[in-house]
Amino acid sequence: MVNTINNSTTTATQTSTSSNSTKANDSLGENDFLTLLITQMKNQDPMSPMDGTKFASQLAQFSSLQQLQNLNSSMNNSISANYALAQSINNTMSATLIGKDVKISGQNITYSGQNTIQLGYNLPADASAVSVKVYDSNGTLVRTIDGLPTGTGDNRTSWDFTDDNGNKVQQGNYTFEIDAKTTNGKDMTSDSFKYGTITGVKYTSSGTKLLVDNAEYNLSDISEIVNASN
Repeated sequence: MVNTINNSTTTATQTSTSSNSTKANDSLGENDFLTLLITQMKNQDPMSPMDGTKFASQLAQFSSLQQLQNLNSSMNNSISANYALAQSINNTMSATLIGKDVKISGQNITYSGQNTIQLGYNLPADASAVSVKVYDSNGTLVRTIDGLPTGTGDNRTSWDFTDDNGNKVQQGNYTFEIDAKTTNGKDMTSDSFKYGTITGVKYTSSGTKLLVDNAEYNLSDISEIVNASN
């Protein structure tokens, strides 16, 4: 009778411990499954042993769980290896771009002491007038460049980082927009971009950065490699 009580107490304690562990981990792992199976075998009624079919079924479940965990581990290792390989190839290819003239999408400008920056735009048709408007980080207009080329296709101009009074602007972030008019005097939509030369590559925790005119850009910011002269 004492042994029966002790066995019941042990079973209850082990079951409770296993239950708490399962709740804590919020999942049944390989070791938890094996512990439960051994505990079940140790505490089965000798007069009514575990059904063989049921036991085989539980072993099959354990085998499936183990195979799934091994497969998951193998897939994670494969994904990590592929990412490392892709990053290595990306870094190697980025270094070959040094010295290339490129077209950079977007209207953002970073001024960090360079002399000039090449600004570009693409017109879908001939325009009657085109100007570039440059704004500081507060949205204040600091420079307007008028009398720009009006022909269809890619055009460019340069900004020497001075305001409308001829004074150098402060270093920081700026944006520009193209103000183009059709031959009928209506607003014309145009694409904006920048030209520059890649002078270096930086490998950072957030990915590979290309240095263009002292400003950092992502590889995805490069829309075209061109033979553009400054």
